[in-house]
Amino acid sequence: MPQNVLLAEDDRAIRHALERALTLEGYQVTAVADGVEALAQAHKTPPDVLVLDVMMPGIDGLQVCRVLRAEGDRTPILMLTALVETQDRIAGLDAGADDYVVKPFDVEEVFARLRALLRRTSPDGMAPVGAAPKAVVADLPEGRIEAAGLRMDIQARRAWRGTRELELTRTEFELLELLVRNAGIVLDHSTIYDRIWGYDFGPGSKNLAVYVGYLRRKLDDPGAPQLIHTVRGVGYVLRED
Repeated sequence: MPQNVLLAEDDRAIRHALERALTLEGYQVTAVADGVEALAQAHKTPPDVLVLDVMMPGIDGLQVCRVLRAEGDRTPILMLTALVETQDRIAGLDAGADDYVVKPFDVEEVFARLRALLRRTSPDGMAPVGAAPKAVVADLPEGRIEAAGLRMDIQARRAWRGTRELELTRTEFELLELLVRNAGIVLDHSTIYDRIWGYDFGPGSKNLAVYVGYLRRKLDDPGAPQLIHTVRGVGYVLRED
């Protein structure tokens, strides 16, 4: 089922553009212009995720967060903000926000962060998305999965590209499993760090890039399409081009 997004943004142009982009991505969107409307709509029809502008007239995004969290509402909240100072982000997180996107933003980053938030609240940890993924992931018997020409036996911890078996370390296997299970979906850096290492090492860490490099060298065949693609500023995606 399509995920329901409650979008609150007082800038009409941004609100309409983001509403259209989210709708085209497959989400069901309710767009409002201020915090008062956002709270009223959240109480009327609870969404799957909220996207709130920080600076809005009347009740701003931070106040909306505080009210919902005080009521015990744990719905994921993504903040849109032009404020880039560390203390501003801390204030938002303390108010109950789960993540931030700084204006001006790339809409693909918004999509990626929404998928990450929804994945954290999904019972199986997989990303519920508005539109179907671009790659087909097959769930096979006995804990086997398959996507983009890759096959994995999760119980035996074995993996193949075509007929060639891959020799993977524990971390490489877990990273590949995460990518295969979410084939066609862009996974952001923080989500991958959290799922594989249990901790986000921050934007300065090269740990993830190093392991992606290891995987690429083991996966890629001469003349065959690359499977792991970098989405600049966001993360990685597994797909066959």
